[in-house]
Amino acid sequence: MTPAFLLRLPAMLRRAIALTEEWLTPCFDLGIRLYIATVFLPSGWLKLTAWDSTLALFEYEYHVPLLPTHLAAVLGTAGELVLPVLLVLGLAARLGAAGLSVINVIAVVAFPDMSDLGRQDHWLWGTLLLVTLLHGPGRFSCDHWLKRRWS
Repeated sequence: MTPAFLLRLPAMLRRAIALTEEWLTPCFDLGIRLYIATVFLPSGWLKLTAWDSTLALFEYEYHVPLLPTHLAAVLGTAGELVLPVLLVLGLAARLGAAGLSVINVIAVVAFPDMSDLGRQDHWLWGTLLLVTLLHGPGRFSCDHWLKRRWS
């Protein structure tokens, strides 16, 4: 390594960090949102298309606290269908992440016979939802576009 290279190294590192913040972080944010949507949206669609089975599951298997069975099924299905769309678009994404976090926690509480692997999945999804909830949806989102347009 030449002395000239060593003198340029801090500037090169600053550019690499700036590139990360400008492109890689927003891509990661979008990837998280898309991944979470691919988890919850198909689940909601399955509940909707097999409604009789969904009602039976909520009545006999899932024990959602404080809610009547039919209301829990409707709210859970609606949440799994609407909130992932908000995440994909990045529109009110923190609200979508918060709502899916609630659904995620209730799913673990309502189904006590869940396997350890199932619980690990829910921990992963909860952690990723927490990233969106605390960090925001990132630059590739409607929220970011609206914020820039209104400021």
